[in-house]
Amino acid sequence: MNIVCLDMEGVLVPEIWIAFSQATGIEELRRTTRDEPDYDKLMKWRLGILREHGLGLKQIQDVIATIDPLEGALPFLNELREKTQVLILSDTFEQFAMPLMKKLNYPTLFCNTLSVDERGMIDGYRLRIAQSKLSTVRALQSIGFDTIACGDSYNDLAMIRASRAGFLFRSTDRIKADNPDLRAFDSFDDLFAAIESCL
Repeated sequence: MNIVCLDMEGVLVPEIWIAFSQATGIEELRRTTRDEPDYDKLMKWRLGILREHGLGLKQIQDVIATIDPLEGALPFLNELREKTQVLILSDTFEQFAMPLMKKLNYPTLFCNTLSVDERGMIDGYRLRIAQSKLSTVRALQSIGFDTIACGDSYNDLAMIRASRAGFLFRSTDRIKADNPDLRAFDSFDDLFAAIESCL
């Protein structure tokens, strides 16, 4: 049985941290997993910037409320879910993702959790599991699923390479150049056709 594992940010919705950077004018927060392969390093750096500027969860959620799925993402996801099982694997946090899941008709999402203090400041985070995307793909394979994976960032490469088929979507020139063997797409129609050919 097939299951498609999709990254969320950059694939189905805009990058949350880039949107927050634009809303706050804090240029440093534009840095994402497209730029930094070490997720723990990236998050600790982000949390330090939030503390420095006195910004908490509510300010981020206010920006997230203004974000819509990427153009074409919802029809793509709806059509894909008619063909096969789909799982969204993201390194984002449930406190960020749920308003976006509503706009995507609530697909199944596996992600992480933030730790928030009594003042609403983010003081840490808890990963669901180490190497969450790769670990989840391997767990799915261990119970009989054939995985097909797609993402745009460094933290997606392991699940893409571990899957029966895997693709880059709207990735950076650097990531595509470093992984020339991976098929890369920029349109939902092309990505759908590639996935459908693997089912």
